[in-house]
Amino acid sequence: MADYREAPLATRPKTLDPAEYFNLSLNQRRAEEERAGLRAQLKRQYQMQLNNPHRKELIEDPALTRWVYARTNPYNHFRATKKTSLLGGLFGVVPLFVLYYVLKTDREEKRPCIYS
Repeated sequence: MADYREAPLATRPKTLDPAEYFNLSLNQRRAEEERAGLRAQLKRQYQMQLNNPHRKELIEDPALTRWVYARTNPYNHFRATKKTSLLGGLFGVVPLFVLYYVLKTDREEKRPCIYS
């Protein structure tokens, strides 16, 4: 492993912590190796299908299908949080009050017409 020096204002990333990286149990290492092997196998299978010069059908990527579904149906997956509530107030409610204030003060400060 490369010699990693910590930055003065940043902490060491969890993945580079030797206590966490090297002190894995044998079962954890095997599980990680199995997951990595499965990912590599799925990736190779997808690349073989994608690069097949004789294919005539579309290759469906399940991750892309899930992403497209989530993008086309945003309200099924929306969850109200503090951030979304704040953004909704900032961009939905506050402009209405500002516009009302600007229009109301403009009407009240009309100057009398000199030419009539």
